[in-house]
Amino acid sequence: MNPHTPIELVVLDMAGTTVLDDGIVEQAFQRAAERTGVASRIGGDAALQYVRDTMGQSKIDVFTHLADGDVETAERATAQFEAAYAEIVAEQGVTGIPGAADAIRALRAAGLKVWLTTGFAPITRDALLDALGWRDLVDGVLSPVDAGRGRPAPDLVLTALLRAGASSVQAVAVAGDTVSDVQSGRRAGAGFVAGVLTGAHDAAALAAAGPDAVLPDVTALAAALVERGLVPGLAAEPPASATLAPEPAVAPIAAG
Repeated sequence: MNPHTPIELVVLDMAGTTVLDDGIVEQAFQRAAERTGVASRIGGDAALQYVRDTMGQSKIDVFTHLADGDVETAERATAQFEAAYAEIVAEQGVTGIPGAADAIRALRAAGLKVWLTTGFAPITRDALLDALGWRDLVDGVLSPVDAGRGRPAPDLVLTALLRAGASSVQAVAVAGDTVSDVQSGRRAGAGFVAGVLTGAHDAAALAAAGPDAVLPDVTALAAALVERGLVPGLAAEPPASATLAPEPAVAPIAAG
């Protein structure tokens, strides 16, 4: 990391980093497996563990592995996963990680651009944004289909950099809750990469991937950037008025 390159762009993961997952991904996988039999080759328990280990990666890539390279089966399982995810969110609702929206507002108020990335297909990604009322919260959102390859490849981070017009990869900060988030940031050459402890992977797993920091949650990102002198003038904490504003109540997504 070059401490002399100020951060211009922050790339944040969605589920588990800025959006509360609460086991929805695993539930959606189990429904998809029941409907398609995609887990039958290695067994349900082993397949579920693989899903846990590969959290953050493109879902089509995950299902292609489980289907032993059978693209047709993987595509069918991915479609069922996306449908199941929408069903579960419609049943249970969705909410942001506490303080995440205010943290994003604070970063943008300081002049940084913020992009969200995800392993979900655009239909699921956009349903989440609509349910949370986050369409105008960030500068842009990306799914693997928008970038080329999903994580842990660097494509999502580099595509965000190009679309945001950042001056260099060193001017990009990346944060996510999975090993693949950290690996993606590292492979892209981002100037600052953080793992956060609000999602799929624990501190030991994240630290092993080589981040610059492992943070309790995304609200600690601003302080970490300030501490390293990467964003001069950024408040280490959101303004008091923003901190007191509650996260949106659980917001339903209409099924269909």
